Amino acid sequence: MPKEEKKKVKKQEISPDDEKQYEALRLDHQLCFPLYAASREVVKQYTPYLKPLGLTYTQYITLMVLWEDKKLRVGDLGQKLFLDTGTLTPLLKKMEESGLVKRTRSADDERVVLVEITDKGMAMRDQLKEVPGHVGQCLHLNKEDALILYQELYKVLRGFSE
Repeated sequence: MPKEEKKKVKKQEISPDDEKQYEALRLDHQLCFPLYAASREVVKQYTPYLKPLGLTYTQYITLMVLWEDKKLRVGDLGQKLFLDTGTLTPLLKKMEESGLVKRTRSADDERVVLVEITDKGMAMRDQLKEVPGHVGQCLHLNKEDALILYQELYKVLRGFSE
């Protein structure tokens, strides 16, 4: 761009009184930011354990639900994981291609898709059973603080479903 087209941006002087109206926009005043950053960092801790098995964190938590429930409606799975069908559909398709889950239409209502864990998906449980302990050590929280954090985060999540 030619020099004559460049415009200098003049630094705007803002008085302390004017600055107060923007206090709520400070990053260090946001509850959402440490939640977001901590979530990203915790999920990153799973990568060394999941990547060698060809899993993402979202696939891992999907397996966790299916290890417990064995078979359920995709909508119910989405509710448990706080994921919409637009996220779940490609995720489950990939997991089905890997042989971890099987999707079928309900015999009672063909609009309903059921997802069921396969034997291969169940076998992953043995390979992943130590992961929570390894990742938990990365958090540097004692058991009491971890329990309090767990309870508070679920309180926040419950608030979204009310």
